[in-house]
Amino acid sequence: MCGRATLSTPTDELRDVFGLDDVPDLPPRFNIAPTQPIAVIRVPRRLELLRWGLGVPGVHRHGALGINVRVESVARAPAYRESFRKRRCLVIVDGFFEWQRRDKAKQPFFVRREDGKPFALAGIWDPAATTEDELLDSCAVITGDAKGVVADLHNRMPLIVPVTGYSRWLNPAERDLTDLLVPNELGLETYPVSTFVNSPANDDLRCIEPIAEGAELQGTLSLF
Repeated sequence: MCGRATLSTPTDELRDVFGLDDVPDLPPRFNIAPTQPIAVIRVPRRLELLRWGLGVPGVHRHGALGINVRVESVARAPAYRESFRKRRCLVIVDGFFEWQRRDKAKQPFFVRREDGKPFALAGIWDPAATTEDELLDSCAVITGDAKGVVADLHNRMPLIVPVTGYSRWLNPAERDLTDLLVPNELGLETYPVSTFVNSPANDDLRCIEPIAEGAELQGTLSLF
């Protein structure tokens, strides 16, 4: 799964890496949690912020929030297939967290590119009306079976879209995406971090500082 993410890359670098014209004000984020704004690209050259988690509880047809969608069902499940066909997006991060279960405790790990550069996760988005009849665009990350260094931590991981696949992923006319719907673990590294990241209220550099493996563990984990 993917339940927390980071994006602290400077705006100028994001412009260069993703060929952007429009970039909103982006303060450094070290612990982006579900229901919070997360950076996405829905159309080429434009970065924007959407709510992470499909739907509005009690209002949206999807019912409960969907922060992750399984690649095995995203193209055919009634709740997601229209978004997959017409509303794909790139979710922009420079890292994400996974928790490795150890008996009754869970150790958080930070996953990033070896070169530290930002990258794009496969996502879908959907508009929803709130109880005040306002439109709220939200998104979810597509996940698949974990590979490489992530497989040692969790059985799922977000799908990473290669640079060569950006335009195809964003093009609603593109139907053959088979090669992009597979986990891509190349160039990733991971290291243990403090359980400080477990609380969504914590959002600073301490979330990604490496610690000695097994230095601190706790039995419960709050993702929301």
